[in-house]
Amino acid sequence: MEKLRIAIQKSGRLSEKSLELLKEAGISLNNGSRKLRSVAQSFPLEVIYLRDDDIPQYVEDGVAHIGIVGENEFAEKECAVDLVERLGYSRCRLSIAIPKSEDYGGLEDMNGRRIATSYPVILTKYLGEHGVKADVHVLSGSVELAPSIGVSDAIFDIVSSGSTLISNGLKEVETIMRSEAVVIANRNMEEGVKSILANLLFRIRSVKAASNNKYILLNAPNEKLDQIIQTIPGMKSPTVMPLAEEGWSSVHSVLSEKEFWGVIDRLRELGAQGILVIPIEKMIV
Repeated sequence: MEKLRIAIQKSGRLSEKSLELLKEAGISLNNGSRKLRSVAQSFPLEVIYLRDDDIPQYVEDGVAHIGIVGENEFAEKECAVDLVERLGYSRCRLSIAIPKSEDYGGLEDMNGRRIATSYPVILTKYLGEHGVKADVHVLSGSVELAPSIGVSDAIFDIVSSGSTLISNGLKEVETIMRSEAVVIANRNMEEGVKSILANLLFRIRSVKAASNNKYILLNAPNEKLDQIIQTIPGMKSPTVMPLAEEGWSSVHSVLSEKEFWGVIDRLRELGAQGILVIPIEKMIV
């Protein structure tokens, strides 16, 4: 039986989140990430564990059909693969940082400066697009130390909270790229494997939709029912059921996480009572 081979980072937060996503999608693996390979028990899928910067090349070569990797690695490697899904976790940004004691007047300040980075392709392309000529110095790790030991004048690296920059006496001055975990795919998969991938993406999207929405129940005065329904339209329309108390109805709907507090405030203004908000485990759309 055909199986979909997926490459996942062998350790780290991205690996943990990716394995958690597969579990939420109903895919149970038969061993942990310390091994090089895991086979799913209830889905035609096997996982191979790799270094994150190797994943794009393995997918291009067809060793893995798909991979979950940071968008920064996808952009840096420039492999002939397709980005098929954004996953919304492991978000970060790639930025230029300089010593905090220095002033910054704009990207043109980088002309003639030495910039240390592990992402020379992304940086060089961006600088070229903006007409900046800098000396890009490639390092494989501990990039944030480069200015303090005289290797470079600035760095270009991943920033999450910014605490690492602060602890090394640096400040972020130019964000070049925002990144998140993505699914990349080989461009020459067989039809059977494509069908398995489509099923996997359907499950992943259902998990994502559930995490971005809440199920809401409330009691609504009938004279405000039309306005309340307009406030929470739901996927198609809310479920409305009469309550035992005359003049009141129970309204059930789905609410986007992004709109949550604004909608709740509006519902309270309209006289809604007994508002319950419940997490959604899966959402089939």
